[in-house]
Amino acid sequence: MKNAAMPDNHPRVKHGKVGVLLVNLGTPDGTDYKSMRRYLKEFLTDKRVIEWSRFFWYPILFGIVLNTRPGRVGKAYQSIWNNEKNESFLRTYTRSQSDILAERLKDHENVVVDWGMRYGQPSIASKLDALKEQGCEKIVIFPLYPQYAASTTATVNDKAFDALQKMRWQPAIRTVPPYHDDPTYIDALAHSITEKLATLDWEPEVVLTSFHGIPKSYFEAGDPYYCHCQKTGRLLREKLGWDEKKLQITFQSRFGPEEWLQPYTDKTVEKLAKEGVKKIAVINPGFVSDCLETLEEIAVEAAETFHHNGGENFAHIPCLNDTPAGINVLETVVRRELQGWV
Repeated sequence: MKNAAMPDNHPRVKHGKVGVLLVNLGTPDGTDYKSMRRYLKEFLTDKRVIEWSRFFWYPILFGIVLNTRPGRVGKAYQSIWNNEKNESFLRTYTRSQSDILAERLKDHENVVVDWGMRYGQPSIASKLDALKEQGCEKIVIFPLYPQYAASTTATVNDKAFDALQKMRWQPAIRTVPPYHDDPTYIDALAHSITEKLATLDWEPEVVLTSFHGIPKSYFEAGDPYYCHCQKTGRLLREKLGWDEKKLQITFQSRFGPEEWLQPYTDKTVEKLAKEGVKKIAVINPGFVSDCLETLEEIAVEAAETFHHNGGENFAHIPCLNDTPAGINVLETVVRRELQGWV
């Protein structure tokens, strides 16, 4: 039996490309109530983020949280919104990271770099489809989290593989492992600290490395996140030549009744001020881009707490964002993961 001839008008399938998809946490489309509620609903219904029983959590979520929190969080977003582009700075920086990284990788003509969000838009599924349409037969999924947590890295990978389940012709996939101890990453953090401190006319007595927290129960269940944060902090101390008193590790952004990883950032800031420490700086090594948790929770709220309790000088050290040092980290990791594919 002869093979049926392919119709002349059949579209030719693009092929031979390798995709790199940078994925960050996500962002609401706007600061209004509906946009915030839609974003928070997607985020807070993720079983990787809230591991409580649905029977317990959903009445609280849909009965209280999604009715009260969107307005409050929306106001916080308004205070740090990128009004020029009418978007969050997380979206601004993630797009810029993707664009600059694409330029850095131009020596590989077959590599296509794009970006997406775990929650909100652009979705992981839409970007995987777009890369596949451009001929990407192999795709590196890069969750933009230096320290691994099930509620961050794993949920990005989950969503990517959910999208693959709907594809008849799947691209080959690699997922980027944590890079919390990568020398290029540690160097970039140390550089950002010394660069910021050089602009101040005072020297901080303490520098806090504030990581996003997770419930203590997640760590006890086997999540390596706490250990990764501790190693990042230790390597950063060694790089800067500081001791544990000068550079301290704390955890922020807790909510709900559960105990989270300690020490808590807000309580530590308050305690330091009450103990007579007058000058501190805070950096967020676990965030690759400045966002609500850094620009509002640390640069505004933590500063207010410090000053209210007797502190005098407070500095927030920006995230790596799209700085040359920050892009060096992304490029180093991506080139390592592309080996054998390009």
